[in-house]
Amino acid sequence: MEENNINQDEIKKEHEIDELTNDRFIANHEYDGIRELDNDLPGWWKWLFYISIIFAVVYIVRYHILKTGDLQEAEYSKEMAVAKEKMPAQSDESALARLEDETNLIAGKAIFDKNCVVCHLSKGEGLVGPNLTDEYWIHGGSFKNIYATIRDGVPVKGMISWKSQLKPEEIQQVSSYIMSLQGTNPPNAKAPQGEKYVP
Repeated sequence: MEENNINQDEIKKEHEIDELTNDRFIANHEYDGIRELDNDLPGWWKWLFYISIIFAVVYIVRYHILKTGDLQEAEYSKEMAVAKEKMPAQSDESALARLEDETNLIAGKAIFDKNCVVCHLSKGEGLVGPNLTDEYWIHGGSFKNIYATIRDGVPVKGMISWKSQLKPEEIQQVSSYIMSLQGTNPPNAKAPQGEKYVP
């Protein structure tokens, strides 16, 4: 009996909703015995909708009316300009030349001592890597050859490319320092490798 009363209450409620929807000029829908009622949207959904409207109004006022903020294209251009300033200046490698002043050679030695002594030893006499003090070179002994070898590395021999870790001017400095080692004849130097370089 109680179950029957609950069903009657539900039916009565549906009829009330039907009348309400008719009052609002909304046509009733029924498909395959399933009746579409005019249910309220959840509160969280409504609030989300209201917040999005407020956000849109604030966005339009700030970016399009008052213009106090940058639109995407302007913001992108500014960020690219900042990134370009922070990037090291790219040297024109065709114009690179050996540096012979003391300041650059000292800077080149510091780079060499930090990165190269493991394979070439402190005086360039060679260990895993070749001897850098003689006239024989595996990949060419000109300044541009040495620069290119440091920049690009020799992966098959285990030498990494340094272009991602050193700026072009730092590669120029360390290349110049390596050239200054020519003819120093350190003790226990590694046997010559490659071909004799004739300038």
